[in-house]
Amino acid sequence: MSSDDTIRTVERRRHRLDKAGRQERILAEMRASATLRVGDLAAELEVSTETIRRDLFELQERGLINRTYGGAVRPFAAEPAVTERHRMMVAEREAIAAAAVKFIEPREVIAIGAGATTTHVARRMSAECRDLTVITHSFSVATVLAPNPTIEIIMCPGRYNAREGMMVGVETIEFLQNYNVNRAVLGISGITTDGLADAEADSAAVYKAMMNRAAETIVVSDHAKFDVPSLAIWARIPDIQRLVTDRPPTGAVGRALGRAQVEITVAGK
Repeated sequence: MSSDDTIRTVERRRHRLDKAGRQERILAEMRASATLRVGDLAAELEVSTETIRRDLFELQERGLINRTYGGAVRPFAAEPAVTERHRMMVAEREAIAAAAVKFIEPREVIAIGAGATTTHVARRMSAECRDLTVITHSFSVATVLAPNPTIEIIMCPGRYNAREGMMVGVETIEFLQNYNVNRAVLGISGITTDGLADAEADSAAVYKAMMNRAAETIVVSDHAKFDVPSLAIWARIPDIQRLVTDRPPTGAVGRALGRAQVEITVAGK
């Protein structure tokens, strides 16, 4: 090894994070992307995969992550609040929204669930669609739709969840039973071969009610939700008709979607 190489190696080691710093970085990455891989973390932090596995084990013992084969995911029900999610993966969500609205026709009745991605879809609907009736339990969805005078907004009643800016509960679900819906546009906290799930049990119940009233269910989700378990399953994969996303799903989830003949639209493709 040359003297220059030796100096560079020493410099890298000097700037390498200690255990506490590594684990803080891992948690920051988890907040941003929901799912992490051991190999990616080892490369980024310039340590061995065994070191990363020990870090993940300790973080799991503290209840901060859930380890998976080859990586880690957020603990169930640990999704950031909707105000924080609005600042994450903005470009991907805007692309998904632009692709999703192409399936919406004038004079349709659309049910839209709460969430960051569905709010992007609603904003795009407000700009591009007309002559719709939209049923929602989300105040952010209703707010971004309001500037379009051709869209009638029906707001669900219920108990207000301030963290998510939505109405939930028995009244919300009973209210939805009174409507026939052409399409439900719904987001997810995660999807696995077990099904589609949300970090909030109350919102999962609302999404299931919307899906059950709709002729077609369109799920809008970025790729970070693939193979991520979450608290409350509101649908099985064969229950949905379309997934609009930013990257094609792969692995077991991709195969399950294929077997169920779910139509997959990749934004920008």
